[in-house]
Amino acid sequence: MERDTKELLKVETIKKYFHPSGGRHGGEKWLKAVDGVNFEVRKNTVFALVGESGCGKSTVARMILKLLPLTGGRIFFRGEDIAGLQGNDLKRFRRSVQIIFQDPFASLNPRMRIVSTLSEPFIIHKTVPRREIRDRVAQLLEKVGLSGDAMAKYPHEFSGGQRQRICIARAIALSPELIIADEPLSALDVSIQAQIVNLLQGIKQDTGISLVFISHDLKVVHYLSDEVAVMYLGKIVERAKTEDLFRDPKHPYTDLLLSSAPKIRYRGKEAGQPSKAVSTETLDAPGPISVPSGCSFHPRCPKRMDVCDKQSPELKKSGDRLVACHLY
Repeated sequence: MERDTKELLKVETIKKYFHPSGGRHGGEKWLKAVDGVNFEVRKNTVFALVGESGCGKSTVARMILKLLPLTGGRIFFRGEDIAGLQGNDLKRFRRSVQIIFQDPFASLNPRMRIVSTLSEPFIIHKTVPRREIRDRVAQLLEKVGLSGDAMAKYPHEFSGGQRQRICIARAIALSPELIIADEPLSALDVSIQAQIVNLLQGIKQDTGISLVFISHDLKVVHYLSDEVAVMYLGKIVERAKTEDLFRDPKHPYTDLLLSSAPKIRYRGKEAGQPSKAVSTETLDAPGPISVPSGCSFHPRCPKRMDVCDKQSPELKKSGDRLVACHLY
């Protein structure tokens, strides 16, 4: 059966700028958390956003969910600009696009039993008769590998992995078309992470749901995703099919990122054995307020040229991918 490749989400040159502390009336620079990001997510696919902490990944997620207003650009869901959604249209969007947060304990109300937490989506959206809600909650818990006994318990009575399963159950309750998974593994023990990844993979295969998977764990991204966008200081610097990117990274930052992650195979080698030595001076990243002129990566780049500190490269097609680098 061929995959449905119809475009579900389109992110078009979105920007999010913040005033730094005390900068509202002064002459301080803007903090450019996201600065012109473009990508598309197709049905029944996993699109991954990767990059170091502070590169803007989670800000992108919150803009897609309308939890943060855009400074610029547009976001389309099923061809409709989400900026103008109101009333019932906005409610339908909320039903169709769900999120799994990084910290499962912080995203669950500690004073609510699990049955109440998982009943809320059905009550708010009125998708299930009240007399059937309890049965639906039991089905959700079974789907994520928990027993019906969990309904009567509170979040603190579960392990981190079990709490994340509950959060996943809440996210899939309304059969959404798209789930934003924002670092869903980083608060979990390594021994539990594989279970959650397999759960997400199983849900995707069973339902055909699309995922925007945000992570800095490259091993998981390699296993789970179909396409990867690499972010650096608010911009996408490379975007490619997952296997292509891991086999042959083009942008020097992507190369550095993969070289720093153990047990990732690319170019026929282990990432623990990088293709070139990485100088320690390349490890200090500038902040999003003081972004360097020209290519933002040039102070750390082992392949920088004279043009790199003067002109910012555009994200443009190079063979099988998009790359923002003067080398291509």
